[in-house]
Amino acid sequence: MLISAKEIANRWQLTQRRIAQLCLAGEIEGAVKKGRYWMIPEDTPVPEKVKNKPVGTVRPGTTKLLPCPVGITSYKEAVTECYYVDKTLFIKDILDDHSKAYLFTRPRRFGKTLMMDMVKTFFENTAEDTSVYFRDKLIWKQNDVYRQYQGKYPVIYLSFKDAHSEKWEDMYQDLRYAIKKEFRRHRELLDSGVLSEAEKRYFSSILNMQIPEVDCQNALGELSYMLSLHYKCKVIVIIDEYDTPIQQGHLYGYYNQVTGFMRNLFSAALKDNENLEFGILTGVLRIAKESLFSGLNNLVVNTTLDEKYASYFGFMEEEVVTIADYYGKADTVTEIRKWYDGYLFGNQEIYNPWSVLNYFTNDCKAKAFWSRTSSNDVISKLIHDGDRELYTSLETLIKGEEIQAVIDTDIIYPEINGEPDTIYSFLLMVGYLKVTGIISEIHDTPICSLKIPNLEIRNVFQKEILGNWNSLFTGTVLKNFGIALRTGNENLFQNTLSEFLLHSASSYDTAQENFYHGMILGMLSLFSDSYIITSNREAGEGRFDIQMEPRNKKNAGYLLEFKADKNLDAEQMEEKAEEALQQIRSKAYAEDLEYRGIKKIICYGIAFSGKRASVKCEAVVD
Repeated sequence: MLISAKEIANRWQLTQRRIAQLCLAGEIEGAVKKGRYWMIPEDTPVPEKVKNKPVGTVRPGTTKLLPCPVGITSYKEAVTECYYVDKTLFIKDILDDHSKAYLFTRPRRFGKTLMMDMVKTFFENTAEDTSVYFRDKLIWKQNDVYRQYQGKYPVIYLSFKDAHSEKWEDMYQDLRYAIKKEFRRHRELLDSGVLSEAEKRYFSSILNMQIPEVDCQNALGELSYMLSLHYKCKVIVIIDEYDTPIQQGHLYGYYNQVTGFMRNLFSAALKDNENLEFGILTGVLRIAKESLFSGLNNLVVNTTLDEKYASYFGFMEEEVVTIADYYGKADTVTEIRKWYDGYLFGNQEIYNPWSVLNYFTNDCKAKAFWSRTSSNDVISKLIHDGDRELYTSLETLIKGEEIQAVIDTDIIYPEINGEPDTIYSFLLMVGYLKVTGIISEIHDTPICSLKIPNLEIRNVFQKEILGNWNSLFTGTVLKNFGIALRTGNENLFQNTLSEFLLHSASSYDTAQENFYHGMILGMLSLFSDSYIITSNREAGEGRFDIQMEPRNKKNAGYLLEFKADKNLDAEQMEEKAEEALQQIRSKAYAEDLEYRGIKKIICYGIAFSGKRASVKCEAVVD
């Protein structure tokens, strides 16, 4: 008997996409495709590829489970002290491709730095036998062709993830210090018998930070030459978070200086460098139009839109299921999927690894771990400077709906504040959006449907919208808003909203109901850790505006319904607020919360007209 791929996916705790991939690869016995769908024999065995997934272990000599490697970027520490999800086959693919230079762009906290440290640990020639960190990993199970590369190369490794200075003079010192640190890691060159005295003096001048800027820009090229001479071997160059200094330059007005410096630094290391075995750069954005890689025609660029290497940054479904099994929390997979799944790299569904690991570390209590893990200044600036079209689109996304945009992965920072499509391309690259479908392509530039990936990012969106208003949102207003919502104080709620509107909204902004809807969604992000906030969802006999479901079912739930019109007087506004409250009653919006076990529900009917608000409140108690 044949059953659907969906039924098999549920039985094996995999995604339907993963089942389809296994079928295409011939990994599932007896699978046949009928029309658009795969059908599978009911008694088919679980493929060895799935059944024999690598699992965690306990600490040697103990019965204690290994901790999650939250915030750990050292590969050695991750594999010896923590639960490690094996991504070492990345090395195999890099060697198989045999390209000179790679650029991988992924959102922050998706494992780029740990991956680069893993590459460094595998290839670098050191006094330590580093093969011990790979002998039980997937790369070691490949043939000897790959093992022979282990520990054979000098490696240059720079990370710019901490380069966050606000002035060019300070950023230049940050860059010089990062270069100095890497030279210091190769102090053996000072005692080298094959380097000239002039080369050693140059090396010392880098260590003493006594070198002109033009020579500093050539430092990686010079270091690769000296390492190649000393070790009689070509050099591997790894540059992590290469675009962080460029983002800072854009934000703080020294963009031209930093791009000029970085262009020369990268060119010396990666362009026509006869001492280069291969180089890898990672970052959030691909900045090809900056001419940072001018002339580097063999640069292999891999973004979130590309299929190859898609599984290496972030967790796949089966990896998350294995982690949950290891910690005895198999029943949490559904919640993890809602909160942290939904990213699409190429055609591969991906979970946010930072958030998944934090979830297990946090006793499996879901929250927006990804929020505020690094500076969101560019996002805040986008929203603050955005026009009405951008705001409407953000509000559409927060409601769980899709927008369409032309996606260009070649982004220039100065253009991000320009066309909406460029803004959406940026939001996609940094992890705030996902592609749900490609509508068509214009000259290799796709028109995509975009959506917020999961609950976590929806909460992040709400906080960013709130951040846009934050300069106008005083401590008193924040306090009063929270008190009014929780206590049902109609007058306080009404006065708080009116005060906020008076100081923040233009007459143009207050023209439509969706402005007020989006504003309230942003304000409610204050409660996103304690409440699941949903918008425009079906309940009872209609669609509510906003629902707040408490994570602790002992707390009250909330329903908010809005009405808006122009030029209403006070009496008409009260009537509209009562009309909104009546809609909650007549459409039975509270049924959804009642079904979920919420005993107390506070309902708000809110009317807006220009910069004024009217509020009516009613409690529903089981």
